[in-house]
Amino acid sequence: QVQLVESGGGSVQAGGSRRLSCAASGRASGNIAMAWFRQLPGKERALIAAISLRGGPAYYADSVKGRFTISRDIPKSTVYLQMNSLKPEDTGVYTCAAKLSGRNEYSWWGQGSQVTVWG
Repeated sequence: QVQLVESGGGSVQAGGSRRLSCAASGRASGNIAMAWFRQLPGKERALIAAISLRGGPAYYADSVKGRFTISRDIPKSTVYLQMNSLKPEDTGVYTCAAKLSGRNEYSWWGQGSQVTVWG
């Protein structure tokens, strides 16, 4: 089982930056891929960024490409989402997730963090 604990949500002025963290604990056999999902008001939750803990290119949704960066700190088992040039339309609930690489579905989920962009 893998447990995910997020931090870093909150309010930020448009044009500003915010960094979300997702700390993983527990044990899983195999390579873990971690991702950030976002649920905008009235919309379905959608994948916005993903990365493997063992390396390889990151994935970004077009809506965040060039503004958001997903990164990992392997010794800390933590994944970050650096969000720059935030827009009011980025307002939503951000949730980290993890899965075994090669699986289609994400098995473990964080608690979700509200990010509100104002101005």
